[in-house]
Amino acid sequence: MTYQIYSQQQLQLKSIARLKQIYSEIGCTAEVGDKRCKDSWITAIAKYQASKVQKLTLAAPDEQALAQGELDSYIADQAQAIAPEPLTIVEISFDHHEYYAGNQMIASISHDDDLTQPWVVMVEGKEKFRANTYARCYRFIQWHHQDSTLNEPAQVETPPTTENRIMAHIFNECQKYGFEILDDGIYNSNGVKLGQVGCTNGNWWVILGSYGQQQYSNSVFDAVRSLSMVDVSCDDKSIFDEYFLDQPLEQLTGNKLQRLLEKAELVTA
Repeated sequence: MTYQIYSQQQLQLKSIARLKQIYSEIGCTAEVGDKRCKDSWITAIAKYQASKVQKLTLAAPDEQALAQGELDSYIADQAQAIAPEPLTIVEISFDHHEYYAGNQMIASISHDDDLTQPWVVMVEGKEKFRANTYARCYRFIQWHHQDSTLNEPAQVETPPTTENRIMAHIFNECQKYGFEILDDGIYNSNGVKLGQVGCTNGNWWVILGSYGQQQYSNSVFDAVRSLSMVDVSCDDKSIFDEYFLDQPLEQLTGNKLQRLLEKAELVTA
């Protein structure tokens, strides 16, 4: 139950009878020195109110701290339940590293004699990924460990059903070509945007370049491979950009048409 807090000025305007009533209403326990004196009643009421306000002021931070502590504990428990265990790297040799989650080895990176992609990711004794640098293999393990897809087959025939898995499949294919996935699309090593790849309702699609239209693709493999064709360029300009951005095919001159055909041969070679 709460009561009105009276100021000193408000109490001065009250009669002794009203002050006695207020004293009773608020449950005041402060001693009244002279019950015949108005100031004694005012002093008792003011003293009692001040003690109550002080108790509330001291109690509020404690309750707030308790509530905040409970919230922090809940958030920490939820984060621990959702987040995967951090990875521990054990260096067996210069070209052989093992990755552990807790006490369990989940993957390893080693080096073999392959001329183009000598770094290999092994999971449960099976090769999962190859790359030309150790860093790419490390990112592969880190990426798939975070979304719990490290132990899945390297290539899944059926279309993925979650956004994380879709991104994992696109990431796998892009790594083969050295492409980088950014927020607005897929780029080559020179920072040129090649296009976008995605999957909607189980159907893979690709957008070539910055201004192309969304096209159906049989698989993520085919979609990313089509971006590699965009990456084959002459004079820093892809055949698709030259066709779509400069002028329609029927308006090309003999020389330009010849150049376009030559570039197409490079792509299909």
